[in-house]
Amino acid sequence: MPQLDTSTWFITILSMLLPLFILMQLKLIMHSSFFPPQPTTAGKSKHPTPWEMKWTKIYLPHSLHLQ
Repeated sequence: MPQLDTSTWFITILSMLLPLFILMQLKLIMHSSFFPPQPTTAGKSKHPTPWEMKWTKIYLPHSLHLQ
């Protein structure tokens, strides 16, 4: 049974890793992940909701009296 010739594996792996490294570096350079901070407003605007002025009560099943 013949043996597997592994003498060229080192060159093959290096020649594959170098272009992959270059491509990843190019992708990282082209990707702009930093966004400058935007000024925020200090005051919050209040949005009226229809349930703010109403009195409501929620009846849960465990709070009902047994009859």
